Amino acid sequence: MMATMHTLGIVVPSNGCCTRRNYNSRSEAEFCGGKIVPRRARGFVAGVEAVDLAELFNLRRNAPERVREVQAVGKSSRIWASVSEVDEAPKKIKKVEQKQLILKPPLSDSNLAERFLSSPQLQVKKFPLLSSCLPVVNLNRLDQEWIDEYLIEVKDALGYSIEILEAPEDSPASHLDSLLFLAFQHKFSKRGRTKLVGIGHSRLAFLGQYVLELAFSELLLQMYPTERVGSLRERVFNVTNKRVLPKWLYKASLNAIVFPAEETEQIPKDDRQVAVRSVFWALIAANYLTLGMPEVYRILFEVFGIDLEAPEALPKPRTSLPDEDYLSPDLERKLTWQEIAAYQAPEDSLFSSPRLFRACVPPGMHRFRGNEWEILSLPKVMEALEYPRPVQDSQPEITEARNIELGLGLQLCFLHPCKFKGDHPRFCYDRLEYIGQKIQDVILAEQLLMKHLDGPAIWLERKHRLQLMNRLCGRTLREKKLTWHIAYDEERKELFEKNRRLRNFATTSVQHAIHGLGYLVYGRSDVRRLMSKIFPVEHLIPRNFL
Repeated sequence: MMATMHTLGIVVPSNGCCTRRNYNSRSEAEFCGGKIVPRRARGFVAGVEAVDLAELFNLRRNAPERVREVQAVGKSSRIWASVSEVDEAPKKIKKVEQKQLILKPPLSDSNLAERFLSSPQLQVKKFPLLSSCLPVVNLNRLDQEWIDEYLIEVKDALGYSIEILEAPEDSPASHLDSLLFLAFQHKFSKRGRTKLVGIGHSRLAFLGQYVLELAFSELLLQMYPTERVGSLRERVFNVTNKRVLPKWLYKASLNAIVFPAEETEQIPKDDRQVAVRSVFWALIAANYLTLGMPEVYRILFEVFGIDLEAPEALPKPRTSLPDEDYLSPDLERKLTWQEIAAYQAPEDSLFSSPRLFRACVPPGMHRFRGNEWEILSLPKVMEALEYPRPVQDSQPEITEARNIELGLGLQLCFLHPCKFKGDHPRFCYDRLEYIGQKIQDVILAEQLLMKHLDGPAIWLERKHRLQLMNRLCGRTLREKKLTWHIAYDEERKELFEKNRRLRNFATTSVQHAIHGLGYLVYGRSDVRRLMSKIFPVEHLIPRNFL
């Protein structure tokens, strides 16, 4: 009985005013001066006219109009007065004081101009790409303290020669100190958390990832001229993935500089892998901008000790097709990375990169001279691509030989693997596509860095990815009606006629192969021309993506 009355929580105070509360115990109810009403008396109040409690609380919701109606009927005024007082009490609204924001006054025109003109990016006019990767503002006292403490150790670990350390002020190597400082300031370090230093490091890492891919593609295509492109890509991944990169930094004794003792325990393992990868890419970019591609190869193989013949670097075994074609005399023996890094093209050479051209375009392509494709399709393709380019040669025979090789290279660019790969594995655009994709990434990354001097890497990476989307890369190739000249076998041709979307991969590969051929024959200037004039990738971004 007591539990039932306790659950009801209906109390009649001694003053006769009916209230409803949830008391935790009987003593608490008695302390308030009331008594618990039995179960059979639920809904009624003793000593007052019979009033249903349910009606009472419904009246509280509809007050004050309903209260006045009940009062007019003659109910007890003491009960309704208390109800109306509760319902008609004004609610207190807290006034929130407005926060006063203190804004810095804008810079004057003279101060703003002085700030821009004093930026290190605008002081190096001879090297626009190098200047775009320099710090936005001059280094402060804390940055200089880091340089004084760690830079000598970094240069000692990287093994720079005396000529590099004593470079004149007008050379790119004179800016090596600033770039090395930015290379080690990853986003989890103390100095890397500052905005301008973090942006400078991210821009270096953005360029370094594509330079690393280009360096390995040029190296592996010459070292393994008969190996499949899939195996070459797997070799690159095996020596540059995030699980292996800490090993290379440890071999170079740079791990203590990347993660000082007081910061190692504060950074989780996954974040350490991200930091190591960004530092590795930034180091590659710093050496590429100041000392060139040969120094990048030296850093990779001498300092970091990368071994392409190690068991963990070898690709998975694949069923290799017999290669009946012969190799160029320069590629008959296996080349070392020192020979590839120190190679310079002769003055009267046919191509910008002669040995790399021979590694991608096999000599056996001369058997295709005079075929149907060369007669019907080659003139239209060369007219659409504005080939051949004007080059000043010492002898007209050199120009004629280059144009012949260019025609064979273009025929290889439009040769789908399904046509002759069964008998001749290298008679397709695979190798040209591989080098063309990498040089296209580097050229566009350099253009974005020079165009957007203060853009963070995360924004540049998104813009880079959108401009080179696979579903947009073959669009201009289709608009110029060059897809009609791609050579397929009969079975694949019927399949592509039924479903045009399956052809998109082939059009993208052909466009990459054209970029690769232009790079091998005429150099980077021709790749820039193709990307800006023939295949303008910057104008293909949908507006809703930006």
